[in-house]
Amino acid sequence: MWKHITSTFLSLMVVILAVASGVILLAQNRYKAPGPLTQAMCLRVESGTNMRKVSEELAKRGAVSSDTLFRMGANYSDKSHKLKAGSFLVPEGASMADIVDIVTRGGASSCGTEIVYRIGVTRTQIKVRELDPATNKYIDTVAFVPADGETPADYTQAREQGDARYRIALAEGVTTWQIVEALKAADFLNGEIAEMPPEGMLAPDSYEVRQGDMRVSVLERMQAAQQAILDEAWAGRDEDLPIKTKEEALTLASLIEKETGVAEERPQVASVFVNRLRKGIKLQTDPAVIYGITKGQGILGRGLRQSELRRETPYNTYVIEGLPPGPIANPGRAAIEAAVHPDETDYIFFVADGTGGHAFARTLKEHNENVARWRKIEAERGNN
Repeated sequence: MWKHITSTFLSLMVVILAVASGVILLAQNRYKAPGPLTQAMCLRVESGTNMRKVSEELAKRGAVSSDTLFRMGANYSDKSHKLKAGSFLVPEGASMADIVDIVTRGGASSCGTEIVYRIGVTRTQIKVRELDPATNKYIDTVAFVPADGETPADYTQAREQGDARYRIALAEGVTTWQIVEALKAADFLNGEIAEMPPEGMLAPDSYEVRQGDMRVSVLERMQAAQQAILDEAWAGRDEDLPIKTKEEALTLASLIEKETGVAEERPQVASVFVNRLRKGIKLQTDPAVIYGITKGQGILGRGLRQSELRRETPYNTYVIEGLPPGPIANPGRAAIEAAVHPDETDYIFFVADGTGGHAFARTLKEHNENVARWRKIEAERGNN
């Protein structure tokens, strides 16, 4: 009899274990299976919250089919205590396992508010943007110029939330002085800037930073990026260029950058400067003369005077031979590439054509005709 009872008990235990194993397996499969979310969403995890509140919010918004199973999976994978504060992008169809990983992985917020600090040639602007999870595109909520003295409430609120992401965007053609002064005014950065980086050696680009980052470290990143771009471009440069060093290539690139805002024109503008250097013709580029006057500290805000065009200074390319002594701004990658890979043309001149671009010429006669057309356009605009 006891033998029969023991056998029955063991059989029952086997069944129970089999059922339990099956339930666990089903739960694991459900935990790792694609979730019910039909459209990507932004999940904000407040500082000090817990996995229960997060799971309930996910269930409420239709991202998980069971908040209980979500918590059990987080506990089983030993991630419940690793919950991070921030705003996280939860993609369409994300499994519970995926979401647990997203909210416990750490790092910068992947959605929500982004503050863009744009350092431009004429002004510095701040934009507050929100990511639309459905399109994965940012929508501007407010844009303002700090120098105007007004700070919108949206910006203050975004700063106070604590999980906003920060991005510093450098426009092509800004000077080092403009960058340094703008970083000094950036209230989300820390530290002093004791030394001005070399002109031209800060790469125009978009840099993600964290609140409290040191200003010097941001500048070091910009300088390292520009050095890498310059090194790569110089290593692959065209043969027989009339420039002998990377520094000269950077100087030439800065002239190209300041002469045209039309990307397609950069290699043509480069060809004009290269042809002039080869022929020993003065470069005669106004931006270099302006830099000699302003030292890169802001914009001139007026036209050049004849006396300034005649005065001999290191940057007056109407008077000096060859390149100025150094860059006049921070050129972007495309301008640097144009400097080492100029178009092959016979162009010696260029002048504005009234469309934002330039008219190029091989002879002085052609150039004078282009200048006459430009003067006519200027006169017509002045009368309107």
